[in-house]
Amino acid sequence: MTLSADLYWSFRSPYSYLATRRYVELTEKYDLDINQRFVYPLAIREPDFFERNHPNWLGYTFRDIFRVAQYLGIPMAPPNPDPIVQDIATRKIAEDQPYIFELTRMGQAASRRGRGLQFAHEVSQLIWGGTANWHEGDHLDQAAERAGLDLQELRAEAKAEPEQLDAEIAANQETLEAAGHWGVPTLVYQGEPFFGQDRIEIALWRMQQEGLQER
Repeated sequence: MTLSADLYWSFRSPYSYLATRRYVELTEKYDLDINQRFVYPLAIREPDFFERNHPNWLGYTFRDIFRVAQYLGIPMAPPNPDPIVQDIATRKIAEDQPYIFELTRMGQAASRRGRGLQFAHEVSQLIWGGTANWHEGDHLDQAAERAGLDLQELRAEAKAEPEQLDAEIAANQETLEAAGHWGVPTLVYQGEPFFGQDRIEIALWRMQQEGLQER
């Protein structure tokens, strides 16, 4: 019997990136479907989040993500450009955001086609894996192709249906919070949330208790 879980995920979340290849591996090894549920980053939902947080939060997060990447053997570099335009020194979020809305809407369009996890996996490797100017040239086209998708089709849908896609993205956030969490990455299985890239093995253990089998 195929089990199903929901994955709440953001393009700006380094921990989402660090976890994604392991989620993909779960779907390849086990009889498991993961439904990708894209959400907007905290920088969009709560622009003052970074200003309100403890002064050590940002520095520790940067130290930790590169440490985790090194430990797991995952390529990682500061995104160039960052999918969120932000003054890191002041932590202020810019009003003009040229990347994150289209990215997330295209992701949701990919989820409509049942390929959201694959799209997230390929695109996040560009953003966080060291590809400079990932938004230019044919980087995104090739990533979409590797995910079994047509980027121009996704882009056209994102442009034609921004309100509908945003409503689906907002519904994803509401469903995440209804499940008992608010951050990403969070895998939700049968209403139980498993937050963070360090809870994947525990989520697997829980699903194996419920009969998850290898393919």
